[in-house]
Formats: sequence, C-alpha cells, structure tokens
Amino acid sequence: MLTVILAAMGLFAATNIDDIIVLTVLFVASSRGAIPGWKIVGGQYLGFVTLVALSVIAALGLTIVPDEWVGFIGVIPLAIGVYLLIKGLRSQDDDDDGIQAGGLLAVAGITIANGADNISLYTPVFRTMNPADTVLTIAVFLVLVAVWCAIGRAIGTNRRVTETLERVEHWLMPAVFIGLGLYIIIESGVLPRLVQVLA
Repeated sequence: MLTVILAAMGLFAATNIDDIIVLTVLFVASSRGAIPGWKIVGGQYLGFVTLVALSVIAALGLTIVPDEWVGFIGVIPLAIGVYLLIKGLRSQDDDDDGIQAGGLLAVAGITIANGADNISLYTPVFRTMNPADTVLTIAVFLVLVAVWCAIGRAIGTNRRVTETLERVEHWLMPAVFIGLGLYIIIESGVLPRLVQVLA
C-alpha cells in the first residue's frame, strides 16, 4: 500500500509540475477579483478528473481520441490566451474577463489541455494495476490536486508576488496561455501529421 501511495505521488508530481505555474497565474488573477478562487479549484478538479477518466477508459482498451491527434487540445489555452491578449490591447482596465466569462469550465479546459500528455503516462500505469491499487492511486491524485491548488494560491496571492506582477498583469496570463497552447501543439507533432493528411 505504501509503495502504491509513493509511486502515485511521484507520478503526479512528475506529470503536473507545470500546473503550479498555471495555478499561480490564475490565483494572481483571483487576488484582483477576476475569478473566484473556488472556480479555479473546481475547474482544476473537473479537468483533472476528466484526464483520469480518459486514462482509465484508454487503459481498458478504448480510445476516444487517437493519440496522434490529441495535441489539438492545445487550441484551448491558445484561444483563451489570444482572447485575453486582444481584450488587453483594447482596454487596460479589463481584468481577465475571458477567464471570468468561462469560469470553472475555462479552468477545466486549460487543465485538460495542459494535462493531455498525462493520459499517455497514466494509461499504461492503470493498465498494469489491479482495481484496488488503481482506486488508491486516483485517491492520492485527488488529494494532491488540493495540495497543488494550495501551493498555487500561496504563491499567487503572496503580496510580494502580486506587487511584482502588477506591471505585467495584463500580459502575463495571455503570454502563459498562448505559450502553453503553442507548446502542446508543437511538442505533440500534430501539425506535421495534419499537413501529411491534407497533402
């Protein structure tokens, strides 16, 4: 049991370390009233549970989205980032209303897009586990999502951090999401595959 818990903790940390950056940026926005903190936490859980569910389904031998096309999910953070960038260029007074408008579902979408690669790692793990170990692993994951949210909130609502980021607040969130979206799309290699299909 202890071995399964430690393995789950290691797997979660290795696959979600970049979520700390995204959560920090979201909680910076939350500290200015752009989005309620509960929507960030709820969206993170909704997105992560979706990723785990897809991994379990794939482990059972069912594939909803072929692996070679999963990189297109990077369009979600890319689109949100472009939207926020346009709003920022139009008015310096807008407070990340793209995230506020989407709220919980926008955060969930970002979480799913950022964790698309998790599916490829979780799937073989779940495939080799017995049901009891799988449930325990998922339980550890869910506890660690709360820990991740707490860390992101602690950094994102820290006075020194928010004061430092005030000068670039209108560009920070768009830059992070656009960069994240482009990274997912490019790293997945989905664009060359699309060109081959269209050619």
